[in-house]
Amino acid sequence: MAAALQVLPRLARAPLHPFLWGGPVARLASSMALAEQARQLFESAVGAVLPGPMLHRTLSLDPGGRQLKVRDRNFQLKQNLYLVGFGKAVLGMAAAAEELLGQHLVQGVISIPKGIRAAMERAGKQEMLLKPHSRVQVFEGAEDNLPDRDALRAALAIRQLAEGLTADDLLLVLISGRGAPAAHRDDRYQCHGHPPLVPEASVMA
Repeated sequence: MAAALQVLPRLARAPLHPFLWGGPVARLASSMALAEQARQLFESAVGAVLPGPMLHRTLSLDPGGRQLKVRDRNFQLKQNLYLVGFGKAVLGMAAAAEELLGQHLVQGVISIPKGIRAAMERAGKQEMLLKPHSRVQVFEGAEDNLPDRDALRAALAIRQLAEGLTADDLLLVLISGRGAPAAHRDDRYQCHGHPPLVPEASVMA
């Protein structure tokens, strides 16, 4: 036992024999490195399309809070900004937009697939949820990604908001994915088929 205890420290200090880095050990190290690179790429890809960072890359307020910049276009703000949206990721997009726009946002209506809000709550994704006193009204419908009465109600609410605007108002449109069932195919032309009579800016995910 004493002899073994004397040998162990010397083994610990000795460099690993070169042959140990061939074969299984080298393959294991390579696999671990590839797995870590894959994880980093995945996290980077997911982070690039999260609603918050994506909206902040697209929308910004000037320091005085009097102009909204959407990509390379500027819009004058004077308590005249409204929001509509439809699609799977629009709940998180609307939450990020409302946080950015604050009191500039007068009212909003969004249409999301049934169950999205509950799924975000279960997952603890608070940043993807609207605040309790949000100015954005949420309609859930299009169960199983199919048009239904709830999706039609959402489309009618979006149309009603849009038709009530004037030439002095701004309409921010958030679209996620194809968005057709949530906006309801039967009513989509009436909602979006005519040239907008108010200044409009769209953000797609």
